[in-house]
Amino acid sequence: MGKHVSMNPLESKLDALFGFNQFRQGQQQTIQQLLAGHSSLAVFPTGSGKSLCYQFTATQLPNLTLVISPLIALMHDQLDFLRSKGIAAASLDSSQSKEDSQAVMEGVQSGHIKILMISVERFKNERFRRFIKQVPISMLVVDEAHCISEWGHNFRPDYLKLPHYQQELRIPLVLLLTATATRRVQKDMAQKFNIYPEHITQTGFYRANLDIELIPASSESKMFELKKVLNEVKGPSIVYVTQQKTAEEIANTLMAEGFPAQAYHAGLKDDVRRQIQANFMSGQTPIIIATIAFGMGIDKADIRLVVHYDLPKSIENYSQEIGRAGRDNLASRCVMLASLDGLHTLENFVYGDTPQRHEIETLLDQIKQQTVHDEQWHTDQWETQLYGLSNQTNIRSLPLKTLLVQLEMLDAIEPKYSYYADVRLKWETDRYAFKALVPAELQPSYEAILNGIQYKKIWGAPNFDAIYQQAGLSRGEVLQALEYLADQHAITLESKGLTEVYQVNTQFFQQATLVNQLSQYVDEKESSEIERIATMIRFFQLDRCLNHNLAKYFGDQNAPEQCGHCSVCKGKVLAFEALASEQQNWQQDLSHYAQEFTLHMQNKSPTTKVTEVLITRFLTGLTQPIFTKVKARQLSGFAKFEHLAYRDVLDAVKAQSHSDF
Repeated sequence: MGKHVSMNPLESKLDALFGFNQFRQGQQQTIQQLLAGHSSLAVFPTGSGKSLCYQFTATQLPNLTLVISPLIALMHDQLDFLRSKGIAAASLDSSQSKEDSQAVMEGVQSGHIKILMISVERFKNERFRRFIKQVPISMLVVDEAHCISEWGHNFRPDYLKLPHYQQELRIPLVLLLTATATRRVQKDMAQKFNIYPEHITQTGFYRANLDIELIPASSESKMFELKKVLNEVKGPSIVYVTQQKTAEEIANTLMAEGFPAQAYHAGLKDDVRRQIQANFMSGQTPIIIATIAFGMGIDKADIRLVVHYDLPKSIENYSQEIGRAGRDNLASRCVMLASLDGLHTLENFVYGDTPQRHEIETLLDQIKQQTVHDEQWHTDQWETQLYGLSNQTNIRSLPLKTLLVQLEMLDAIEPKYSYYADVRLKWETDRYAFKALVPAELQPSYEAILNGIQYKKIWGAPNFDAIYQQAGLSRGEVLQALEYLADQHAITLESKGLTEVYQVNTQFFQQATLVNQLSQYVDEKESSEIERIATMIRFFQLDRCLNHNLAKYFGDQNAPEQCGHCSVCKGKVLAFEALASEQQNWQQDLSHYAQEFTLHMQNKSPTTKVTEVLITRFLTGLTQPIFTKVKARQLSGFAKFEHLAYRDVLDAVKAQSHSDF
């Protein structure tokens, strides 16, 4: 590209603020839309400068820009970049000390901090919500915004609440950012935030420097193929696997043979993960064997090789993961060691997450039974703690959150607020001497709170009812006073047992209708996820240019018909080897293990309904809350058939269920 001679006013600002002399494709259009007051959606491939759209715009807006980001690592990388440019930005996250959070909140309140990054879960925090309502906000930015769409590839139910938070906080402008959204998902996201089609900016997906290779490999030959590729490519490399134990095994094998490799996954402690990531970024450890926990926010331009040792979870995940290679635009290889070995594992993840109809009924029963009429507010209220509810209903926590959000969307329940059931405090100063420092108008409240704390040795807990009786102070007012004390370092305040409070709208709570609607929803979700995996398997076996079809999948019609640098263009069309036929007569052992499980359940949890689906989940090793409770993992049949297709095992269980187990 020729040297830019004259700069427009936006480019001059870009140069002054960030030291870049021109915008990348799509950036200027998005920024201009935002500065003209139009909420926008930017769909740019991984590594093509999405973040700059909000970073630049934030510097031009009068008030705070609030950024929702799914991962702490992602936030920290972006914050380092902003600070290096002298832009006041901060995050509130779980890795911070009390003092750090306090300093950030003060910086936001004073208007010094222009950009605040948080996770969506932060909105569940009573204290944060009270704080952020007092702050004028110019723009809400949602990073990895496909998480909003139920049909996106890593949907997060809490994201569905963001349009509600935008209205509640009266934020005039929204920017959604994603690298991987099909047309359907883009439309869904835009509708949720009233973004007009003309304000969706999509840049090309095609990357001319990425060489896509699909190499057929059996489970026996994979390690040989991996070492061969690692020997051919010199430079930073990421090898993606599905399970944590695979990451450890491969890293150990490679290290034993002299490869500088380390495993990275969610099972490692935070500080260990941070160190491994730092070693990779600095070039000290050039090879990382990782589950998909690794890579979000890895802003390393010179990754020369991305290998998929196992099948990716979807085309979207595949696109995001190979998109981490070659961001410096130099030639890079993306290799998949293609076998169907992990196919059942991917499908089984989906089946294990789908609540059964009677479990949905149990959930609705729980809501009905635990709803209490609040005389003061004339509403019906239900309180719950997610962990306990997951155990009572035997629904995993992610699908459970999804069901609760669906009930909100159907107007059956409405979130009111959340609070910590257990609030405790410890004095760091003389509480009576401190009274003299409390502002005069707060003295009566302070007195009432002092009298209403019950102590067990050093730690005390406020008795909210007693304080309300004595001084008419609501729970929120007591907490506000305690937070003031904590801010003054007079007390250490701790809270746990997050309790969600919902209003139950009885006129919409038609149980039979809701059971049907929720069951249909989870079944559709299951089918859509299984179909997503099937679509991916078909994609890998295409006999037409892979780069062209990958771009087309995301709605980009402009990629060349033939890229010349994928395995299909080089004359190699992938045909997956059929899965090795399973050991014969496995069904014979099945009834023994199913019986053992059924007897164990009758003994340990007689009220639990033992269905064919529950037996199948036990045999295929799909963890359920009830399995933890009854220690089902200790039985010899747990996960005995995890290598088989869930559907095959379920059919076998059904076929045998007329016999006596």
